[in-house]
Amino acid sequence: MSPAPRHHLNPCLSVKSVVALALAFAFLPAARTQEAPIATIHSTANIVFVPTQVQTKKGEMLYGLTADKFVVEDNGVPQTIKLDEDTDALGLSLVVVIQCSRDAIRQFDNMRGLNTMIDDLTGGAPRQVAVVTYGSDINLIGDFTSDPRTLDENLRNVQPCDEKNAVTFGAIDYANHMFDAQTDQAKSTAISRNRRAILLISETRDHGSHIKPAEVIANLGRTNTVVDSVSFEPGKTQILDSLLHGQVGPGAIGLIIAAAQALKRNAPNTLASLTGGEYTNFGSQHSFDKGIHNLANHIHNYYLISFQPQGKNGEPPTPGLHHITVKIPDYDTKIRNRESYYAGEAPPPDLPDSKEDKKEK
Repeated sequence: MSPAPRHHLNPCLSVKSVVALALAFAFLPAARTQEAPIATIHSTANIVFVPTQVQTKKGEMLYGLTADKFVVEDNGVPQTIKLDEDTDALGLSLVVVIQCSRDAIRQFDNMRGLNTMIDDLTGGAPRQVAVVTYGSDINLIGDFTSDPRTLDENLRNVQPCDEKNAVTFGAIDYANHMFDAQTDQAKSTAISRNRRAILLISETRDHGSHIKPAEVIANLGRTNTVVDSVSFEPGKTQILDSLLHGQVGPGAIGLIIAAAQALKRNAPNTLASLTGGEYTNFGSQHSFDKGIHNLANHIHNYYLISFQPQGKNGEPPTPGLHHITVKIPDYDTKIRNRESYYAGEAPPPDLPDSKEDKKEK
């Protein structure tokens, strides 16, 4: 008999959630806000969660694998892993981040079905959903709520904005800080184990953010927040995995440079790859509906692997961006997994501008 399907929805827990993650309304400004962070991210990568999707070469989901079938490496060092068997019992904190400016204005009619698709994405798990829009500024449309009617109203209040910029980096960082604001407000609720996820709907490139790509990567990499992305521009798919094999230099500096370059070229796709999320794009209402449906199907079928990072000879992980690889030696498979995490509290290095950056300036 075939093993029962696994149903894993955005299987991602913050490190804080392992100890005391709690959920409550975050007292954030209800009006327009700039990119300044609303809280300080405290999490460190003491435990790294690696959402992992496994398919056969024919594209069929492979279910029923046990922890001993997986080989997980952190910068090439094998790790001792655990496999969570019941992620559906965990709740979900989700921030829906929607670009409202530039090319997004022409796409709003195609996104009419978003309010009915949140159910597909979140499944039957307990959930708290917030809604953020952005153009040149970042707007909190609705704070975290579990009430379907309130969420529906918040999504109906999402409107196009006639602004020239699209501060995608700033909006993602803002959303990521919202989870810590929740935790700081209530530390003993029944939803203390919530996973953290961001749904980003945007064009492929950032326009006008003050926060640097490396800082966004570091902040996301210190937590276990998954970013699922839907782009209304196909763009060029950046093959992040090849960049993370030393093509731009060895070590943590080479990794952060590669990731930052990829983020500039295709932000939604790169964010999904780095965090273990899903990426799709659309150009019509039909393709939007289909893309969200496919994304929901994929994110309900993950293995949730975790490990406590150790370097060579059991030493602590070196500070900086780390590359995660997942292998299944006994099977011929296609594997999609979270590709990185960031160790340490030190800020990322101040990277020099690329040739493309200098041309844009």
